[in-house]
Amino acid sequence: MFKRLREDVQMVFERDPAAKSTLEVVLTYSGLHALWFHRFAHRLYHGHHFVLARMISQFARFLTGIEIHPGATIGRRLFIDHGSGVVIGETAEVGDDVTLYQGVTLGGTGKEHGKRHPTIGNRVMISSGARVLGAITVGDDCKIGASAVVVKSVPPNCTVVGVPGRVVRVAGQPVPRGVDLQHGDLPDPISEAILALTAQIDRLEARIAVLEGKSQRDGIEIDSSI
Repeated sequence: MFKRLREDVQMVFERDPAAKSTLEVVLTYSGLHALWFHRFAHRLYHGHHFVLARMISQFARFLTGIEIHPGATIGRRLFIDHGSGVVIGETAEVGDDVTLYQGVTLGGTGKEHGKRHPTIGNRVMISSGARVLGAITVGDDCKIGASAVVVKSVPPNCTVVGVPGRVVRVAGQPVPRGVDLQHGDLPDPISEAILALTAQIDRLEARIAVLEGKSQRDGIEIDSSI
């Protein structure tokens, strides 16, 4: 047990440059506290002590702002950074070395029974405000952009952005451990669309300028306001 606790603390130092000391991490990191509460509640849940397990998870939610259903399956070295507003549903499965930022939801899409929450692979990074919904699978080494809404399964080594989420980048190599903090480098589909429109406007203005030059030489007037 103590080996697992040391692994959790070391994981924080690897992924958060703001961490200064072991004492600070143990006492102030809400994501770590939520993870430790969940492990206890998860054992009780699988021992059919459902009410007690839910009470512990609700206490952890009150204390940390992070809601992890005791039925969820969490792998090793999960890092929840800041964590406020994170929700992980009952049948969600999270792999090893996953990073979640604030406001992430691993939720369902309705009131169906059985498996209804996502399965997250290893070394996945899910940025702030993203929603991964339904009994879908996000493959290993994927990155989910901020505020994306993912409702379809994602192959490994992909970057997903937008609403609804779509794959915009497929990496040929796995994401190295520790690189998952570079979520500021994810592509922005809105800015890319604006840049494409701007380039098209520039081409049209250049073409209009050429036509106006020809019309002046030929003595033909063109209404540039059209």
